[in-house]
Amino acid sequence: MTVSNIALANVLSDPFGKTATDIMRYVLSSAVFNEEHCKTLIQKSAKKKTELIMEAVNGCNIESDQRFKMNEAKAHMDYLDMTILKTEAELYTRMQPHYDSILHASSLPGVSELSSALIFSETGFDMQVFESAKHLVSWAGLAPANNESAGKKKSVRISKAGLFLKPLLIQCALAAIKDKKEPYFAVKYTKIKKRRGHKKAIIAVARMMLTCIYNMMLTGEVFNPSDYEEMNSPKPQKQYLTDESAIAYLAAQGYDVSGLKKAV
Repeated sequence: MTVSNIALANVLSDPFGKTATDIMRYVLSSAVFNEEHCKTLIQKSAKKKTELIMEAVNGCNIESDQRFKMNEAKAHMDYLDMTILKTEAELYTRMQPHYDSILHASSLPGVSELSSALIFSETGFDMQVFESAKHLVSWAGLAPANNESAGKKKSVRISKAGLFLKPLLIQCALAAIKDKKEPYFAVKYTKIKKRRGHKKAIIAVARMMLTCIYNMMLTGEVFNPSDYEEMNSPKPQKQYLTDESAIAYLAAQGYDVSGLKKAV
């Protein structure tokens, strides 16, 4: 696309999204470029960038060799997409007896049905094989590795376990902190991020989510963390009165505190 002077990637956030794909299909299949017809292919929010999209496509010059390459690349991408869909369909077919469990876990914020199915394809549905939630979290590679010598911890990085499960849970965590209907994990993320940074906060959220799935599957209960009510309605912190704060308050009210002395 770049070689042929098609700059859609500079305008659209996803150069392989619905709008870009439809435009490229039209450009590759048409001998004459019709700007008005091309505008009808622009979808939803991308319509705000109509003029920029037209500028990105109008100057295109696709030579025969480039047209061949792009058609072959597009056919290969379509094949991969179809293969992924077939694999997902087969996954759902095999997990049909456990579909209720998949739905139950997908009620967790940030976890879709597909994500739930993929998580269980790694962990299995029987959570009793794990001694505890900590055992599962460690098995998934979301717990800090044990790197200690002479009583001193050398590193707090997570372990290399969970080659497939860990990235999936991190993606679920990224989705969960953006969930506006259920902001529980977003609040947790914000608090941890202030102290530990983005990466460690996301790992912490992913760890919480896996712990929730473990307990939900083990007990059959819905997502209802123990600190949910406290988080939504935090109790006001007690303010303790000290000598300094009392004197400062009196001074702020206009009292002359210069002659105050503490009784012995």
